[in-house]
Amino acid sequence: MILGIIAGILTMCGIIPQIYKAHKTQKTGDVSKGMLVVIMIGVFLWTVYGILKSDFPIIITNAIAFLLNSYMLFIVYKLELDD
Repeated sequence: MILGIIAGILTMCGIIPQIYKAHKTQKTGDVSKGMLVVIMIGVFLWTVYGILKSDFPIIITNAIAFLLNSYMLFIVYKLELDD
């Protein structure tokens, strides 16, 4: 269980450096929108799986990962519109 929680936290936090960099540089040209969408679909499905299994570490870490990746995708589109 501890291993799963650590894995979930690392997956969840994986996008944070990219969000930080985007805020700092105000550039997202190298960020793949397709990659973000694929990751979002994956963590959404993991969240659903966690709900079906009543596994709260899976639900929480993947739901937060979904929100963080959604925010990154929002930043990408926002900065594109600002250009």
